[in-house]
Amino acid sequence: QADCAVLIIAAGTGEFEAGISKDGQTREHALLAYTLGVKQLIVAINKMDTTKWSEDRFKEIVKETSNFIKKVGFNPKSVAFVPISGFNGDNMIDSSSNCPWYKGWEKETKAGKSSGKTLLDAIDAIEPPSRPTDKPLRLPLQDVYKIGG
Repeated sequence: QADCAVLIIAAGTGEFEAGISKDGQTREHALLAYTLGVKQLIVAINKMDTTKWSEDRFKEIVKETSNFIKKVGFNPKSVAFVPISGFNGDNMIDSSSNCPWYKGWEKETKAGKSSGKTLLDAIDAIEPPSRPTDKPLRLPLQDVYKIGG
């Protein structure tokens, strides 16, 4: 059981639109993560180098993605949106000088507000869920068998 999912979205022209379309894989993966019980989400918008680090393209993708993840069940205010270039390593570990317009991500959860600039910052900001390890162990039973002999 994962505590968080990282949804990688391609920023390339046509790629994002294909992924977010009615039968697109981006939409499918977000729904699958939510259905499997993942409560926290990070959205990494990849291939920003192919859009020449366009602020307008980033904002367009954030807007469209926010709308559809809200329909799935995630709260867009609790999601970090990070523009990255996996090929060049931009905004993955260290903040990139290629996007001076990007001031960083900010998310708000029950535990409070957190912010950062890079994908690593977003991963570090994942809140570990409380696990009731101090309580008795309970297991589901499906059937009881009596073995004679």
